[in-house]
Amino acid sequence: MPRKSPYAINLSQDERRELQRRATSYTLPYFQVTRAKMVLLASQGLSNSLIAQRLDTRREVVSLWRKRFFEHRLDGLEELPRPGRPRASPPPELVVQVRALACEPPSLHDLPLSRWSLDDLVRTARNSGIAATVSKTTVWRWLHHDAIRPWQHRCWIFPRDPDFACKAGRILDLYHRTWQGAPLHESDFVISADEKTSIQARQRRHPTVPPQPGRPAKVEHEYKRLGAWAYLAARDVHRAKLFGRCEAKSGIAPFQRLVDQVMQQPPYRQARRVFWIVDNGSSHRGLTAIRRLRQRYSNLLLVHTPVHASWLNQVEVYFSVLQRKALTPNDFDSLDDLAQRLHAFERYYEALAKPFQWKFTRNDLDDLLRRMKTPGLPRDQLVA
Repeated sequence: MPRKSPYAINLSQDERRELQRRATSYTLPYFQVTRAKMVLLASQGLSNSLIAQRLDTRREVVSLWRKRFFEHRLDGLEELPRPGRPRASPPPELVVQVRALACEPPSLHDLPLSRWSLDDLVRTARNSGIAATVSKTTVWRWLHHDAIRPWQHRCWIFPRDPDFACKAGRILDLYHRTWQGAPLHESDFVISADEKTSIQARQRRHPTVPPQPGRPAKVEHEYKRLGAWAYLAARDVHRAKLFGRCEAKSGIAPFQRLVDQVMQQPPYRQARRVFWIVDNGSSHRGLTAIRRLRQRYSNLLLVHTPVHASWLNQVEVYFSVLQRKALTPNDFDSLDDLAQRLHAFERYYEALAKPFQWKFTRNDLDDLLRRMKTPGLPRDQLVA
């Protein structure tokens, strides 16, 4: 019979919140993440053996940390002082030099690299005489202390729209049911719309193999292209209502058909105002698009995002969910099969979805823009 631990774990809300933070962290040491997962699984009533199996470790290890947490709570997950002579501390100037090296472009050292790896840092530190002997683990520990990760990078773009604050601010206001300083009426609606172009239908050369115990699903690398759709979608921001259509290509006419699909049905047909949030794509760009759509629907107001600010358009979040849940991996028997999947996912997602809890407000935007104007502020502090 499986052993039952005498140490039943019951968590307070604060403990559960802290353990979940540790268990999902990408920056904490691995042992802290694993210990947090052990305690969380133990709080669900799982046995030590089952926890060990899930986390690929030994039952004795799980038993130890379950007991330590039961007796000392979160403090019990920390490392105890180790016996023996304390480890000798490295010279502070050595640590500073290695950190400074990690913050310099490799090109300054005549290296044909775009960014550092731990191996490259250790090799360069030795070759340049900074340290005669230093291990990769030691260098990682020094850099980890100051969250220096030169092997990572992220792309960003500086807002160049002269009316960025005004355009972004009014969209954030709409998400919080405000327009020009006044609350929206109950018969006002906010629609977020865009196109996801060139969604290919790929037929794999060999059938996909379903997952088995201890083995993930296998998807054939080679495929045959069966065509592509331009998928146009609109999402009612406050009702989580979805509208979508597949078109051979994007353009003014396909976007007009999406608008008709939404605006010719209640409650939008009789609405007081319907705000359409769109980017600056050619299908709906500028004053021409505003006039064209307003002539067709007198209650439609087209609201453009700033240039290079797709993150403000909520339908992009839906596109991300669609890509991960319905289109990856991409394996379809026909173009019609792909279209059926897209429309079926609309209904599936709409039945489960709730309005997004959009927490970025106009105040957050003002704070971000103010920090961007602060002279000498590091670039990594400018990203929202």
